[in-house]
Amino acid sequence: MVATRVVRLAAVLLLVAVVAFALAKISPVDPINAYLGIDIARVGPEQRDLIAARWGLDQPPLAQFTLWVRNLLHGDLGFSMIYNAPVSEVIAARFWTSLPLVGLAWLFSGIFGFALGVVAGANSGSWLDRVIRLYAYFLSSAPTFWIAILLLIVFAVQLGWAPVCCAGPLGVVPADVTFAERLQHLALPLAALTLLGVAQVALHTRAKIAEILQRDAALYARAQGARKWDVVLRHGVRNAALPAITILFASLEELFGGSILAEQVFAYPGLGQAAVAAGVRGDVPLLLAVTLILTLFVSIGNMIADMLYHLVDPRIREAAFTAGGAHG
Repeated sequence: MVATRVVRLAAVLLLVAVVAFALAKISPVDPINAYLGIDIARVGPEQRDLIAARWGLDQPPLAQFTLWVRNLLHGDLGFSMIYNAPVSEVIAARFWTSLPLVGLAWLFSGIFGFALGVVAGANSGSWLDRVIRLYAYFLSSAPTFWIAILLLIVFAVQLGWAPVCCAGPLGVVPADVTFAERLQHLALPLAALTLLGVAQVALHTRAKIAEILQRDAALYARAQGARKWDVVLRHGVRNAALPAITILFASLEELFGGSILAEQVFAYPGLGQAAVAAGVRGDVPLLLAVTLILTLFVSIGNMIADMLYHLVDPRIREAAFTAGGAHG
């Protein structure tokens, strides 16, 4: 079972790499022109040929991709043209900037979404339930960039409660940025991602809690005089927690997609912003590396969600056992 998942993951990563490479090659962006920028007028044909040879752009696309795969297997991610540094260094620096943003947004989405779902499910049909559902439905359909721009305008531009951009004060070396300053710059991107991530977990948990409270065990406990919240905590929360965690892992794809847009709006120097810059300026090695890393995290999240589904739903577990027995 584990071997099958690993093989499937490797196939997905290879397919994503092929598609990303092909899209980069058919893009109208000329990587050499993007690399030269304003100096393009001062560079002659011979110098352009030297630059192309340095980056391997003078070879056919298949040869370029084959060379990239071969280097990847040896731990070499290539060289970033736009950052003029090894891709591994760019990824390392950007990864530790994105990790607090995505990690905390994922955690807070689970906590707040589960709490709101429990409250809504326990008060099914009430005005509180309707307000929470309206909030969740609205945010689940709202674009990430719209929420991010709204937060930026209100809390950074109008009220001045948070910085407008970046992961630290402008002109300050990253090593000199204090923990408090990092939190200030993290606040708005984190709020944007958390607000959007809460919706799916809240709606699923709300439906699960409402369904659990209609089961015979819960109705019997209420008939015996148990208070509603005692029944919710004893029967509802315990049975709804694992499905909520499963949904949370399955939503990693949306979270990473939202982080790319949020980092663009707030000029937050993470992996998402690097991926957009690489795509716009034709930095294929960096684009492929970021795409593979994001795909790897999303795939692992989906694998964990799939395994949790087998634990949550006995029918899936029984079907898997039956299939395994049939093959045996």
